[in-house]
Amino acid sequence: MTGRTSAPQPNGPHRSLRLEVRHLQLVASIVEEGSLTRAGQRLHLTQSALSHQLLDLEERLGTPLFHRINKKMSLTEAGTRVLASARQILESLAQTEDDLDLYASNQRGAIRLTTECYTVYHWLPTVMKQFESVYPDVQIKINVDATRRPLNALIDGTLDLAFVTSDRASAGVVTEPLFSDETRVIVHPGHRFASQAYVKPAELVEETLLTYSTLEGNLVYERILRPAGLTPRKHLQMQLTEAIIELVKARVGVGLMARWAVAGYVASGAVAAVPLTRQGVKREWKAAHLSARPMQPYVRAFIDMVATEGPRALEMTLPFAAPKQRAVSKRA
Repeated sequence: MTGRTSAPQPNGPHRSLRLEVRHLQLVASIVEEGSLTRAGQRLHLTQSALSHQLLDLEERLGTPLFHRINKKMSLTEAGTRVLASARQILESLAQTEDDLDLYASNQRGAIRLTTECYTVYHWLPTVMKQFESVYPDVQIKINVDATRRPLNALIDGTLDLAFVTSDRASAGVVTEPLFSDETRVIVHPGHRFASQAYVKPAELVEETLLTYSTLEGNLVYERILRPAGLTPRKHLQMQLTEAIIELVKARVGVGLMARWAVAGYVASGAVAAVPLTRQGVKREWKAAHLSARPMQPYVRAFIDMVATEGPRALEMTLPFAAPKQRAVSKRA
């Protein structure tokens, strides 16, 4: 074949490419349809226009892609190489377009989130599983490193959503209520608190306090103890429920934990859960997000699902404690 041949070009992502998507479609159509006429119909081109494009492509590449024998066309070795790339690239582009359609319809994306308290993992997986059944193409990414600074991470743009219980506010961050749960004092069954109707704050600070977070990040300390000028005699931070339970069982200290998080341990008699103050202490779970950032519909759907399904997921743990409570009332 005569014609100009192009000098080799440097490799790399910024090189000028001679092959275009329309060329790949052209080669694939000729092979799959078996003739220029049918390939032209498929591509909405006349046979003359398609022949002209093929000759132009072969000129660009400096090598024939088809053998032309008795009006039949068969791939050359170079054409076979182009066809292999065409099938791979066109399939990838089609998949990319399908993915982009999902993004455009808000069916695909990611939710980057964190939580202010590790106990959230008692109920969050249940909600995530339900969410996945509705939005299978939306990925939930949990940023554990942002647990201690969720609002800062939102402002930095590294998160889309945070589940928090503290009352701290930051400019540009809005919160909306989800549901509440009760924090109780967790003690050894033989501890003096176990027989009380509730624990007074002044009594609590006489004990070694076991919490998931630092004191400054603890709801009971921030809301009740510190305003009253009370500080625990000793404090230990343990980020695992099982670790706190074992320390309580060993009478090392008393824990501050959600009632539902320890329901199974209470039902088994391993520990006792006593209200703090006569009124009890409830913490309000809230969804925090940036006010200025447009919210994707699937993020809105996830927040709504947490508000609805979160309490149900919590209640799934509570019936384990119910039989023991009913038995006590009967003996009474």
